Amino acid sequence: MTIAPSTTAPSRPPAPPVEKPRPKAGVNRGVSRLWVFIIPAAVFYLFVVLWPSIQGAGLAFTNWDGLNPRRDFVGLDNFFQLMRDPKAAGAVGRTLLIALTITIVQNLIGLLLALGVNSQIKTRNLLRVLLFAPAIITPVATAYLWQNLYGTNGAVNSLLDTVGLGFLRQSWLGDPKVAIWAICIVVIWQFAGYSMVIFLANLQGISHEVIEATFVDGAGPFRRFWSVIRPELAPAITINLMLSIIGGLKLFDQVWVMTGGGPGGSTETMSTLLYKNAFQLGDFSYGIAIALVLTVLVAILSGGQYFALSRQNRN
Repeated sequence: MTIAPSTTAPSRPPAPPVEKPRPKAGVNRGVSRLWVFIIPAAVFYLFVVLWPSIQGAGLAFTNWDGLNPRRDFVGLDNFFQLMRDPKAAGAVGRTLLIALTITIVQNLIGLLLALGVNSQIKTRNLLRVLLFAPAIITPVATAYLWQNLYGTNGAVNSLLDTVGLGFLRQSWLGDPKVAIWAICIVVIWQFAGYSMVIFLANLQGISHEVIEATFVDGAGPFRRFWSVIRPELAPAITINLMLSIIGGLKLFDQVWVMTGGGPGGSTETMSTLLYKNAFQLGDFSYGIAIALVLTVLVAILSGGQYFALSRQNRN
């Protein structure tokens, strides 16, 4: 008796089940630990910064004088008063003028200083320290120092006499046409070194091989800067311009110490106008309205400048 061969294929063992990747325990633990630090900080920021700021902004729509517990809602009256106030219009114009001047001149000087101390001169480290030193002095101390230098018989006028330029002697803080520019010089002197450090940090990240290639190609100094160095400085330019314009718009210490907004209101800015109305005249609600307008102005100009430069850098 013969047995016919089986045509049935031998059965295969079932494939082992595919295990889904499990999330790493260390990652979940790290995320949970991160929230432990974020939540207390967020709660602290909410109750110490954000909520008081919202409450303070709400006072701009009242007639609060800073002392009386009673406050009545007046709507947009304070903002209408601000639009009708000729002092406010002049303060806005001077604030924009100061911010524009400081932003342009400070960053140009800071860039030139950064290019200078980025060279191979032997005293470059000492120069970096000396040029950055004014930035660590408090603005109030700097203002008092320059107030004395700008005096009638101060160091500035004495130096002009010494070098034969006595005809340039000025009442630097007493002349309405000169005072605002004298303040701009002080701010630029103090913070040009700050801009220099930011530019210098970016310059030192540029590849030396790229710079050496421009020498081989015969590119001149201006061509080398404009075509090679300038595009690499885009992050530093964005940061410096944004910091400068914000600092110029909210400038207060130097103006208040050196001139108090004078002479004749020629150096009155939005910050000094805010201070006078809130703390000298007792009109807190009007002062807060000025502060809100200044906040919006800072946000629009700094944010617009940042997005414009960021888009240009991406292109």
